[in-house]
Amino acid sequence: MSPGFDCLIVGAGHAGAHAAIFLRQHGFTGSIAIIGDEPELPYERPPLSKDYLSGAKHFERMLLRPAAFWAEINVAMLPGRRAEVVEPSRQILRCTDGSSYGYANLIWAAGGRPRSLDCPGGDLAGVHRIRSRADVDAIGAELPNARDICVVGGGYIGLEAAAVLVKLGKRVTVLEAMDRVLARVAGAELSHFYEREHLAHGVDLRLNSRVRELIGERGHVASVVLDNGGTLPADMVIVGVGIVPNVEALAAAGIACGDGVEVDEFCRTSVPNVYAVGDCARHANAFAPDGGRIRLESVQNASDQANCAARAIVGRPQPYCASPWFWSDQYDLRLQTAGLSTGHDQAIVRGDPTTKMFSVIYLRRGRFQAIDCVNNGKDFVAAKRLVGTQTAVSADRLADPRTPLKEMIPSANGGQPAAQDARARHGDC
Repeated sequence: MSPGFDCLIVGAGHAGAHAAIFLRQHGFTGSIAIIGDEPELPYERPPLSKDYLSGAKHFERMLLRPAAFWAEINVAMLPGRRAEVVEPSRQILRCTDGSSYGYANLIWAAGGRPRSLDCPGGDLAGVHRIRSRADVDAIGAELPNARDICVVGGGYIGLEAAAVLVKLGKRVTVLEAMDRVLARVAGAELSHFYEREHLAHGVDLRLNSRVRELIGERGHVASVVLDNGGTLPADMVIVGVGIVPNVEALAAAGIACGDGVEVDEFCRTSVPNVYAVGDCARHANAFAPDGGRIRLESVQNASDQANCAARAIVGRPQPYCASPWFWSDQYDLRLQTAGLSTGHDQAIVRGDPTTKMFSVIYLRRGRFQAIDCVNNGKDFVAAKRLVGTQTAVSADRLADPRTPLKEMIPSANGGQPAAQDARARHGDC
């Protein structure tokens, strides 16, 4: 017979690990197991494209918890297994190695896999992604022999990798298909700031550039052919063009999926006793424009949704309504983001970008929606409380860095407390 668990968690990343931790914190006494397709214990992934790639942080320092911790809270670790088939009617999960497990509750925290280049040569040796320890170890093994490196994608991962590699003395070219970097996550003001910074550090930044083909020599990438016919030398190519959510097993089981697993406000899927959290969970988000359904790829979302699912399982449900926040480290720049700027209709620069300490505030219909803070932790702390209050503040006050953002928080002006106001304006919170 297959071993069974009261809660089986698929995915050993931030979402899966925190789901197990929150279950125990909320008093869950049943058996818990975490299935992961990597051999390692759960570890932090944000440092992969930064400190781990540069060699500044050893892997052991990236572990979310030491091995003894998981034993102490009685969580079974099942590494090196990839979930393949889910049978909701029998409450059984099967893995590619032939193992199978029963469950009373299933938490799907399988995240996603990096998108590949859809062009000839995309499978050549020397073409890499950054999603796991093994990915970065493979890059590190080839770096001594790599001089020219092409990074495909001007998002967080691509720019973080470029910053590390150029500091290691490599000749780095970043290829971005859109007309600016960070176009999907930030406004033009912040994009142009980071473009200038990377150019100043010696990165060859190519906007509106798409890869047509990768050319190899003896099976290893040697050059990149662009859609305009230009050719770039490349001893290595790093691809950072987003992820594909790992939901095929759930979709095949009849569970509602689209660009991710569809979940309700308690992270429940369309099938009883099956939950989904983290990068792969598509949910209605009160901080998205008009409360739209989105996936959020962030540590904050992974942890908060894990907590939401754990509460539902132990019978103390609380709707998911966490304010989104993110961060990115590039060179000497610490970017901290609160809220979602998608759909904004006004951007206000607060401070002087030439000082490398400023913020960009995003408004929608005259109300505070999101903020990007560069080396400006004070603004970030206050903005995390402002996001979700839908506060209407004059553009002149927001643009003046001498006016603390904390003065604009409703509770500071005698209005409703910020958290209470957010819940009042978003009925599902």
